Amino acid sequence: MPLPLLNFIIMSQTNSNNLLLVEKVLILKSLSIFKETPEHILADLAPLMQEEEYEQNTLIFPEGEIGDCMYIIYQGEVKIHKENTTLAILKEKEVFGELALLDSEVRSASATTNTDCVLFRIEQEPFYELLENRTEVARGFIKILCQRLRAQNEKSIRA
Repeated sequence: MPLPLLNFIIMSQTNSNNLLLVEKVLILKSLSIFKETPEHILADLAPLMQEEEYEQNTLIFPEGEIGDCMYIIYQGEVKIHKENTTLAILKEKEVFGELALLDSEVRSASATTNTDCVLFRIEQEPFYELLENRTEVARGFIKILCQRLRAQNEKSIRA
């Protein structure tokens, strides 16, 4: 085990309902958005993760609502949809609502739980504060957004 990761374990305090800091860092590291971000930087982001539990078929946010946070799926599945049209079914270790971390625009689609879910929410304002000192986090975000834009362009060209 790398020494910095071991230090996270030693320094983390446990709570029966919350994950250790190191567990949150490992979750972040497993996400495509943050996979190239060093662990010591993710350790600054991990405390911003607020755990939330949702029952099956719960609306997380509706299309048209002003977005101010991103969600990480820890357990369960989330359906992204416009009215009755399903756009995506997201599973564990996937994120949604990430554009809301960069701007406070309206949500382009609704998100509803497909199963009972445990999600982590990251709010925009503390995320902005982190970006001021940790440009590596911004780089990871920009990279994943560019990949999604390219994929959408390819999809449009084929249609």
